[in-house]
Amino acid sequence: MLSIFSRCACAIGTAVLMGLALPAHAGTVHVAVAANFTAPMKRIVADFEKDSGHQAVVAYGSTGKLYAQIRNGAPFEVFLSADDATPLQLEKDGSALPGSRFSYAIGQLVLWSPKADVVDDKGDVLRQNNFRHLAIAAPKLAPYGAAAMQTLERLGLSAQTAPKLVQGESIGQAFNFVATGNADLGFVALSQVWAEGKLQSGSAWVVPATLHAPLRQDAVLLQRGKSNPAAGALLSYLRTEKALAVIRSYGYTH
Repeated sequence: MLSIFSRCACAIGTAVLMGLALPAHAGTVHVAVAANFTAPMKRIVADFEKDSGHQAVVAYGSTGKLYAQIRNGAPFEVFLSADDATPLQLEKDGSALPGSRFSYAIGQLVLWSPKADVVDDKGDVLRQNNFRHLAIAAPKLAPYGAAAMQTLERLGLSAQTAPKLVQGESIGQAFNFVATGNADLGFVALSQVWAEGKLQSGSAWVVPATLHAPLRQDAVLLQRGKSNPAAGALLSYLRTEKALAVIRSYGYTH
């Protein structure tokens, strides 16, 4: 199960081990994280800071927006994307350290309503069309939004649902539209509604992976962080069993 975590950068190597082993030399790492990973990242950061002595300053947002900020000089040192294409592009742009990229999670898309018995276990509520608004993340900014659109297209429901779509800048905003009742239901990340092996509220349909491109989420060391032991330490920590257990508890696979 740990095979996709094995692409460890040699550039991280000794610095990573020193960063974890010597909390007396604790530092701070600035991290950009895709919005879908907010809940698990908060838990991982708390554990990381306790176990390593380092500190992490984290900003959450849509993958597209964070990419733009990184390219425009934002002081991030580590990036946890909602896809694998954006970190690869950052390598090509010269903004990320080649060889440092690895998959930290594979996400799942879910159709969710905070109300019980609204979303059935096959997603037929979409075909019935008895809802006012359907929330999704902006497809051009958020991989989960792109996956939602792919799902609607493959179900043959793009035209039918188009007048009812409400787009959030990120998957976090799409979730808020549904949670606050501004949308009846929406496509969100499973991690936003799932914890400790169960749905936290409402009703949901986990979208079959065959209906959209894989939500393989990659992390990468940015050029700004290549000399920061805390940055390398965080990337190493994401591959520990302790962090992986947190990731799994929110419905991600790897």
